[in-house]
Formats: sequence, structure tokens, C-alpha cells
Amino acid sequence: MLMEERLQKIIARAGVASRRRAEELIASGLVTVNGRTVTELGSKADASRDHIKVSGKLLRAPRDLVYLILNKPPEVVSTMSDPEGRRSLRDFLHSVPERVFPVGRLEYHASGLILLTNDGELANLILQSHHLPQTYHIKIKSLLTFEEMEELSRAIGVRIARRGGQNAPWYEATVSEARRDALRNRLFQSGHAVEKMKRVRLANLELGSLAPGQHRALSAGEVAALRRAARGGGKSLDARRQASLSTRRKRRRGRPTQGRSS
Repeated sequence: MLMEERLQKIIARAGVASRRRAEELIASGLVTVNGRTVTELGSKADASRDHIKVSGKLLRAPRDLVYLILNKPPEVVSTMSDPEGRRSLRDFLHSVPERVFPVGRLEYHASGLILLTNDGELANLILQSHHLPQTYHIKIKSLLTFEEMEELSRAIGVRIARRGGQNAPWYEATVSEARRDALRNRLFQSGHAVEKMKRVRLANLELGSLAPGQHRALSAGEVAALRRAARGGGKSLDARRQASLSTRRKRRRGRPTQGRSS
């Protein structure tokens, strides 16, 4: 009995690339099935029977699913290799036996949390989910006024606050993937050039004390929570925080003042 599936799904499940990247590989003529180049995105195959190659390499199912976060240093490309010879993520993953790929990107000069996996299905969920909250620490050349921070919140939906004191040039900003570039552009347009940007949180994943260039495996609980967030829990995650804050405020307002007679 044939068990045919779309090629991009088979490639993603094998851990070669995300489903979106797999579609690009197919369209570019880099995928063959039983020796025949396939470029139609609707093409199907049977992973258990067909001889599938991607970029000349035989497709094999990963032995284990791997989930990592890496603290990307600045001036490192967010890919596994670079034709210009710059440092890539692969330079920091020599101890990882499985082939993994990054989910999403960070700019060349930016640093911080990068998610890597060979789970193509989870990668596809995340890449299609534009609401996942991401938190950055940002250093800008000049201080923002309270009014400017309020305007950023209204214009692009970013939550931004100053870090480290009133005169510190560092800010913490929480945005979605779709809003990150809008934040940088808005700051630049208002005369506040971004000097440094570091991602410290993605959905439920925290960079914590992970040193630059170091990586760690995710726990089963972290993976499960990330999967829930990617399926639509990202919005409710933020909503739960707001609801919790609102509840605490109501409790404080309803608390009787000490020494006041009833």
C-alpha cells in the first residue's frame, strides 16, 4: 500500500529544512525522486519506497529529533554556511551529531537566542506563526522620551521599557517577528539609530545565562509549550500575563486599608 505525501512535508520531517525552505529547494530543481528532477510543489512521494535526494544527498530520516537554542554572537550569519566565508552557526555546533537548521533569523550584527532543530513540522508551525512574542534588549544612541515610547506602542504594538536606570541607553522591547524590522525602522526614522540588538526570549524560551557561542538542549516541557504557542497559544500567553496583572491590581484595590473601620 502506497503512503504518498507531499515532497516538502517529507523533506521537512527528515530534518533537512523547514517546509518553506523545502519548497524553495523543490522549485530550484534540487530535489530528485527515483532519479527524476521534481519541481512541482504538489508532487508526492512515498518516503518508505522512493529514492529521494536533496542537493544530491539521499534523504534519510533523522535518528532523533533535536531541539537546541544557541546564543548567537554578533557578526555571525544565521545560516549553517556562508559563501562569503563569514562565521556561521555551524562553527558553534561541532558537538551536535545530528543535522539541524535554524528556525527564523537574526541579523548579522545582532546577537542572542536562535532556535535550531531537525523537526521540520515544528519549524513550519513557528515560521507560519507571526504572533509569537520575542523580547530584545536594544541599545540606541540617544534616549527615548516617555512620549516616544508611547508612540512606538501605539504605532507598531511594541512593549518597550528602559533598562538599567533613567539615563541608560538600553531598552527591553517585546514584539512579534513581523514587527521587529518595523521597530528598527521606526527608531531610525525618529533619529534613534540602533547600536546593538540581542534577542533574549522567544515565546516561552529564555536565553538566560547561556554564554555567547554556547548552546543547550530544550527540555520536553519547553518543546511542548513552544508547540502550543506556535499553534495559537502565543496570543493567549500575552493575554494571560495581562489578565494576571489585572487580577493582582483588583486584589490590591479590594484589600481593606489597615486601621480603617468598616
